[in-house]
Amino acid sequence: MAEGWGRKILGQEWNVLSAGIEAHGVNPKAIMVMSEIGIDISNQTSNTIDSQILNNADLVVTLCGDAADKCPMTPPSIRREHWGFDDPAKATGTEEDIWAEFQRVRDEIGERIQLFASK
Repeated sequence: MAEGWGRKILGQEWNVLSAGIEAHGVNPKAIMVMSEIGIDISNQTSNTIDSQILNNADLVVTLCGDAADKCPMTPPSIRREHWGFDDPAKATGTEEDIWAEFQRVRDEIGERIQLFASK
């Protein structure tokens, strides 16, 4: 979801990539919840972060849980930030509860990237 928001809000000025310490595939609910607001992430992929991506980055943003601690070391010249969001894929409850969690996290990520873009 963050990659989709980043591409929409930051446009061509930024090369937005998403990667993690594990590749899980894009969650179908994430695709649906982003589609609800007109952002298509169906062609995005879940990639494993590697040293080439890290070494060529200007900024690395970690998003969920303990990702900040598990993210591989980056050179000191690369700015790192952790924006802690709940992982909606771990939501429990009814389908309505889970959907509401995906919507909430989607909106929080969008607001945070919008704030970042305005700085």
